[in-house]
Amino acid sequence: MELKIFEFIDEVVNDLEESNEKFEYIANEIKIYFEEVLSHYGDGYLNINSRVKSTESLKEKILRNNYYKKFSSSKELFYNLSDLIGTRIECRFINDEKKIYHLIKNYFYKTNGDGFYYNPINKKIFLELAGKQPQLQKNGFEIYRIDGVYIDGEERVRFELQIKSLVNVFWGEIEHKIIYKNFNYMLTDNFLKQIMSSLKKNLAMIDNELLIIYEQFNRIDSEKTDIRKELIQGVLAKGIYDLFSERMKTSIGFVIDFKKSCETVMKYIFRSNYVTDVQEYTATLLNTLKRLNELSYDNVDFSQEIIFEREIEFEDDFSKIVGQTLLKSINEDFQWNLFFKILFHIEPGDNVEDFYSFILFFKDLFYTTEGAKSLIKAFGEDKGREISEGLLKELAICFKKVDSIEFIYDNNIESINECIINFINIIVNNVRDYNQWLQVKTIFFKLFRVNILTIFNEKVDKKIIKDLIEEIKYCPINMDIQKEFLNPLDRLDFLCELKDNEIESFFKVL
Repeated sequence: MELKIFEFIDEVVNDLEESNEKFEYIANEIKIYFEEVLSHYGDGYLNINSRVKSTESLKEKILRNNYYKKFSSSKELFYNLSDLIGTRIECRFINDEKKIYHLIKNYFYKTNGDGFYYNPINKKIFLELAGKQPQLQKNGFEIYRIDGVYIDGEERVRFELQIKSLVNVFWGEIEHKIIYKNFNYMLTDNFLKQIMSSLKKNLAMIDNELLIIYEQFNRIDSEKTDIRKELIQGVLAKGIYDLFSERMKTSIGFVIDFKKSCETVMKYIFRSNYVTDVQEYTATLLNTLKRLNELSYDNVDFSQEIIFEREIEFEDDFSKIVGQTLLKSINEDFQWNLFFKILFHIEPGDNVEDFYSFILFFKDLFYTTEGAKSLIKAFGEDKGREISEGLLKELAICFKKVDSIEFIYDNNIESINECIINFINIIVNNVRDYNQWLQVKTIFFKLFRVNILTIFNEKVDKKIIKDLIEEIKYCPINMDIQKEFLNPLDRLDFLCELKDNEIESFFKVL
C-alpha cells in the first residue's frame, strides 16, 4: 500500500496541472503589471520573469517542509504557499535593487490594515511591505524578497516578488544548482561554504567594478557619445570572444582568432535591437551580458554541423545570392560555421529566422541613405531603387566569388561603401536619364564588379580588364571617368604585359 504522503503529493500535483493554465495567466498579469509600474524607472530595470512552480519543485518542497502534515488538502496548500508564483525583477547593479524597492514601496501606498499595500489603479495585486527589507537569508546574505497576493473575487493566489541585480541572479543560480539542489552528503560542507562565501564577495566586487565602468561612461561629455558607443561595443565584443574562445578550447582543444567575427556579431546585436542612443546601447550591453551569462552553463560543440529547421526562402536577388552562398559554405568553411554558431547561440529565435535576419542586416550595411536619395532624385523613385538593387546584386555576385568571411569585416565594409558612393556619384553626374542608363549599365556594373574584387585582391583576368577598358573608351556618353582612365590608357600599348597587381591597383582610382 502506498504511503499517504504520496497520495497527498499526487493530489496536489494533479490539481496543479489542472489549474496550471489559470496560474500561468495570473503570473503573466503580475508580470505585465510590474512592467507598467517600472516603465518610467529608466535603464536600471532590465527584465521581469514570472513563473508557476513546477511539479518537481513542488513535490520536493512538500517533503522537505512536511507540508503533508500541515495541510489537509491541495486547496489549503495552494492558499498558503508563498511562492506558488514567483516573480523576479532583474536590474543592473546591487545599488539598483534598493532604488527599485523604494520605488515599488512608494507606488503601493495604500494599505488594507493587515500589512499588505496596494495602488488604487490595480486592486488585485497586494504586497506585504511592513517587514524589513532586504531580508537576511540562512546563508547570511541579503535579498529583497517580498510576499504578495493576487485577489480577484473569490480567487486568492500568493506570489513571491524578488529584486535581483545581474550578479545576484548569477549567484542565485550557482547557489541553487551547487548547494541547494546538491543532495549528496558532503564531508567538506564547511569548506564549501567558505568557498561560496568568497565567491559571493568576488561577485559583489565585480558588481562594483561594473558600476564604476557604467558611471565612467555617463561622465563622458555628451559631445563624445561616439566614444561611449565604441567603448560599449568593445566591452560586448570582448565578452563574446572570451566566452566562445573558452568553449572552443573545451570543444576542439585549441582556439583560432575570431575577434573580427565577434565585432560583426556585436554590430548585428545592436542593429537588430534598433539601438540609437547611448542609454539604449548600455541597456543592450547589459541584456546581452546577461544572455552570455546564461550561455556560460551551456556546452557548444564546434565540430558539429549547423542544422536548419526548414527551407529558407529569399525575397530579392541580393538575399538569394548571398543566402545560397552562405548555406553552401556554412558547414564547409570553419570560419562561417563558427560565426553562425556564435550568432545562433546568442539570439533567441530559431536558426532560420536568425539566418535571414542576418542577411537583411548585411544588406543594410550597404544601403546609404544619401546615395539612394541621389538616385531617386535623378531617375525617380522606382528607377532609382532599381539601379540601387542592381548595384547590390553585383555586390552579391562579388560576395559569391570572394567566398570569404573577410567580406563582412569592418575595414572591407568601409572600402565597399566608399566604392558604392563613388559609383553612384559618377552615375548621377554622367547619365542623363533612365533610357541612357539602359545603354551603359553593363559597363558600369562590370567596372563596379572589378573594383569590388580588387578590394579583396581577387585575381582579375587581363582579357576582361582589356575588354572593359575598350568599352569605356567607346562608351556612348561622355563620362568624367574617362579623364581618370583614358589618359593612362594611351600609354598602355602592351596591356597584357602588365602584372596583376598593376592592373588591379589601376582600378582602385575610383
